[in-house]
This record gives sequence, structure tokens and C-alpha cells, in this order.
Amino acid sequence: MEIVIAGGHGKIALLTEQLLVDAGHTVRALIRNSAHDADVEATGAQPVVADLEQLEPEQLAPLLRGADAIVYAAGAGPGSGPARKWTVDYGGAVKLIEACRRAGVDRYVIVSSRGADADAPDDGGFGTYLRAKGKADAELQASGLRYTILRPVGLTDQPASDAISTNPEDGVETIPRADVAAAIVAVLGEPRASGLTFVLRSGAESVAAAIESLLQ
Repeated sequence: MEIVIAGGHGKIALLTEQLLVDAGHTVRALIRNSAHDADVEATGAQPVVADLEQLEPEQLAPLLRGADAIVYAAGAGPGSGPARKWTVDYGGAVKLIEACRRAGVDRYVIVSSRGADADAPDDGGFGTYLRAKGKADAELQASGLRYTILRPVGLTDQPASDAISTNPEDGVETIPRADVAAAIVAVLGEPRASGLTFVLRSGAESVAAAIESLLQ
């Protein structure tokens, strides 16, 4: 497959790029800063400079053409203000939905957040983050694209464990980014994962078994 990853220099994105390239796929990584080229190239992916906050869908569409799927792994980050939560966590995701339509790409995987809610309070802090994520998720679900929405709990930099859970309520409140990356790769390789929205946390099932359990 040929995959385009938005937010291509993020921690989850870099891990995902490495896994996809190692599995024989071709990966293009959309990044804001050309200074990050070397980090992306080290994974085997091709860096493409594209500022999602500045470009419009008609400008982004040519960068997606020929792809089998898009992964939206961009995020404003915990230190960002409310404005960037709207322009990145919501705005960038929605721009790529329209860019996908223009480019003829119908598979879209997004890294959201546990608790994402389009009706969360726009409080300028974590509520704004959850609202922006929730509104992006809702627009993706209504887009007609073949979507999958991953909603991880708190992220860590621990090594991959291949031991996760998709239980939405109970369980460990953290998950390694490496396990989220593995779940992204798993759903990209599973056509039946289209239309799924699920929480990801550390647990007792392998990534493959956990994803398969959602398809029953």
C-alpha cells in the first residue's frame, strides 16, 4: 500500500512510518518543517513539507493522489493554546477529509482521544481539545469515507508491549505510543476495520487479537 501520514514528525507517526516501511509499504509523511526531513527519512518514509494550518484542501489534494489511505496523526500538543487546537486537531483533520475527496482517496484513519466529544465544554483547555477532536471525528464519520477512529488513553514512550485492550470503560489508563502505532498498521491492513471507532489502552490481548475482536 501507499500511505500518507499527516503530522509525520510526531512520535506516533514516526513509529507508524517505521512499521509500515518495514512491512514493505510506501509512506509519504506530511511535515511542517523541512528541518525534520532527516528524522522522517531515517524511518524510510518520504518527507513532504505541507503546513496543514496554511494550506487549503485544493492545495493538499495533489499531495494525496495515488495513496491507498491517509493517517491523520497531527495534533497541536499539550502546550498549545486553544486556537491551535481548533486549527490542527479540528481544522487540519477536516481539510484532509475534503482533500481526500478531491484526490480520490477513500480510506482515512485518525488518531483521536479517549473522551473526544463534539459537545465538550470549549473551556480553552482540555475541554477544547476534546471538543475539537470530537467535532473532527463527527465530520469524518459523516464524510462517506471509509474511516477508522482510534481513541487512545494517556500516551507513554514505553516500548511496544503488544498487549492492549479496546474496552471503553475499565482498564489501564495509559498505552505506549508504539502500541498505538501497531494498531494503526493493523487497521490499515484490515478492510473490515472501516467504520470502527474504539478506545485503545494497555491490556492483555495482542494487537491482532484485539482488532479482530472488534470485527466479530
